[in-house]
Order: sequence, then C-alpha cells, then structure tokens
Amino acid sequence: MIAIIGGGPGGLTLARVLHVHGFEAVVYERDVSREARVQGSSLDLHEDTGQAALREAGLEQQFLRFARREGQDQRVLDHTGTLLFQEDTADDAPMARPEIDRGDLRDLLLDSLPAGTVRWGQVFSHAKPHDNGWTVTFADGTTVECELLVGADGANSRVRSLLSDVRPEYAGNTLVQSSIADADRTHPELAAMVGRGNYWVFGPERLLAAQRKGDGSIDVGISLPDILDEDPDTATVAGLIDGWAPQFQRLLAACDAPFAVRPLSVLPIDFAWSHRPGVTLLGDAAHLLPPVGEGANLAMLDAADLAKAISSRPDDVESALAEYEPVMLARAARTAKMSAKAAELLSGPDAAQKVVRFFQGESVG
Repeated sequence: MIAIIGGGPGGLTLARVLHVHGFEAVVYERDVSREARVQGSSLDLHEDTGQAALREAGLEQQFLRFARREGQDQRVLDHTGTLLFQEDTADDAPMARPEIDRGDLRDLLLDSLPAGTVRWGQVFSHAKPHDNGWTVTFADGTTVECELLVGADGANSRVRSLLSDVRPEYAGNTLVQSSIADADRTHPELAAMVGRGNYWVFGPERLLAAQRKGDGSIDVGISLPDILDEDPDTATVAGLIDGWAPQFQRLLAACDAPFAVRPLSVLPIDFAWSHRPGVTLLGDAAHLLPPVGEGANLAMLDAADLAKAISSRPDDVESALAEYEPVMLARAARTAKMSAKAAELLSGPDAAQKVVRFFQGESVG
C-alpha cells in the first residue's frame, strides 16, 4: 500500500494518477472533512506543469470548465494610484496560465477518487521503518503499514524529518491577508477597480495585491519586510499603507474576513537528501519556494512523475524512487533559482518599473 500524507494538490494528484494506472493509495489528511476550512487563494496552473499533471490524471476537460482565462489579466499601479500597466486577456487567448480557485481544484481531484481514498482527521505523528516499508503512527494512536510513504504535507512537513534535519527559514517577508466576499454586490466600485484578474500596487517597502476569485470574492494581501503581530485589526493593517491613495485604504476597509499574518519561509535552493528506502517527498515538503506561482504547479508535476515512475516499475519501488528523486530535485533547484529572481523582481524601490518591463517582455536581469 502507498500512504500519502497530505491532501493538498500534490497528494491528491498523486492518488489520482496512481488510480488511473491501477494502483491503490490512501491519502491521510489532517482536516476533519473536505468542508473543514476555506481553501484559500486562486491558483494559476501552468500549461507545462500543473495542467500537464491534470492531463496525466485524465482531468483536463473538467479543469477547463472551472479555469478562468480572464484571471490572467494584469493591472500594475504605484501607491499614488497611477496606472502603470494593464493587460486584458482576449476571449480567444491561450489558456497558458488560467486561474482556478483552490477549493474548485481540490473538489475536482477529490471527486475523481474512489470513495474512502482520503482518510480525514488523520494527523501524522511519526513513522518507523520495517523490512517491507514503514509503520506510520497518527496523533490518535492508530497505525498503518505501507510499502511506500510519501510526504505531501507541505511547508511544515513532518515526513521531511525522516530524510533531513534541514528546516525552512524565514524568507524576509510577511504576508497579511484577508478577502472581500461577494465583491460585485457589496463593493461594486472596488470590484471594478481590481478587475477580473491580478491587481498589483507597489509602494515604499510594500506590495499590495488583490485577486479576483471564481466565487465572486476578492483576495487582498500586503507583503512587507517585517514581522507583524498575529490577528491585526483593520486599523493596524491600514496603517501599513499610510499615505497611499485613498482607494487602497477603502480596499482594506472592505475586507470582511479576519486578517491573517503569514511569515514566509523557504528551503535552501539546493535542498536535497540521501535516499532512504520506502519514503520520499513532493511539493512544498521537498522544495519550499517563494510564493511566485510555482509551488502548486511543481507539486502536481512531482505527483504525476512519481505516479508514472511507480506504474512503470510496479514491483520495484526503489527503482521508481531512483528514477523520480534526482529528476524532481534537479527541477526543483532550477525553479528555486528562478523563483528567487522573481521574488527579487517584486522588491526594491524600482520594483514597479521592473515588473512592468517584465510584463512588456523586456529584459530585467
């Protein structure tokens, strides 16, 4: 049996592609149910990574029913309210990086799996090797035996500790996030201001970003180079952009969900581990990157590659891992370097100009 720890995009994609190839896997997810929490922001799934994984999963057409071509729209402003760049996606534009709500993607993957594939409310505690695999123990004391243990348990992966002592480190930025529900009805002027896709506002040491979601809400966040106390009120958050144009203060004031504070962490660009029989990682557990749109895409591609390696060597898990891990780690290192450059693009006093030149296809290196 293959035990997958974590029911995010990577873990569920792995279970789905394995199922397509006729292999049994069980996903152990800490959430108590699929409705336990809001799944968060929208994702742009790239044609050569996230979408490629969904093609392997046989879910491309279902994905296209949820995907939002218009979510590729871009608006870039400075903190005075000056529009620096606007790109509206044509109705016949390629679906290179369409948006999909995380909740819709999760439902799509969950609905594609046989009943009972996901075991809810299972919090990984620890695991011990045995002759034919691993014994996994959960927080409630229950145990399972598996031939292969896959850590798809995200940034704070507990499975990672079976392979390495390296832990993520603070990346130097913190996100403060909230949202506006049913924005077209409750705040039509702000909804029109943000538009159909991504809305970027650059100011001194701050980036305010807003993004339309398919459910009619708008995610709003501020990235800043400071550690902030948890659970800030609206006045505290508004103070982070004191002196900015008033429409941005109105955007923050309209947020109707509590502001969440999320310090960003990353793994080293060259993070790797020495192979250990019967256990491996994928997604953020294996390569925690700056949040520039690559994380979920890589997790899903990792999952598809691992499933294909297993299906091509059904009686030899170790050979499958020997095929999967070096390719995945090399790709992760390349993407980590690109992601670090992209994160650098979004910082500094000339960040807005760099981003505009990037969107215009000019060199910014």
